[in-house]
Amino acid sequence: MSKERAQRRTEREREAAIRSAAKAAEAERRERRRSRAQAVRRHTTGRLPGFRPVGRDTGTLARRRRRQRGLLLALLLALNILVWVIRPDWEARLAAAVVSVLAFPVLQLMLIRR
Repeated sequence: MSKERAQRRTEREREAAIRSAAKAAEAERRERRRSRAQAVRRHTTGRLPGFRPVGRDTGTLARRRRRQRGLLLALLLALNILVWVIRPDWEARLAAAVVSVLAFPVLQLMLIRR
């Protein structure tokens, strides 16, 4: 009986060792992949002009820029709603939407200073 128990215990220990080795290998692969991606990101950001790392800008200036963009977007949305209410034809509504989409970056450059 104790021989069987010892045998089962050694079998369980061997399986646990195999599982822990597999976990360690997977963790090592994940770490290598993460460090590789980080190195590529670090290498690319220095080479591409205007490229910023992924993430939200923080600080007072970024907060003000986000607020100004939001106000500009709200203004264009209000103008589109006004056109939607006043003009019954779909051509004018569609034209207003297209003009708003095309005008947003231009107005952003003109109105929001960096």
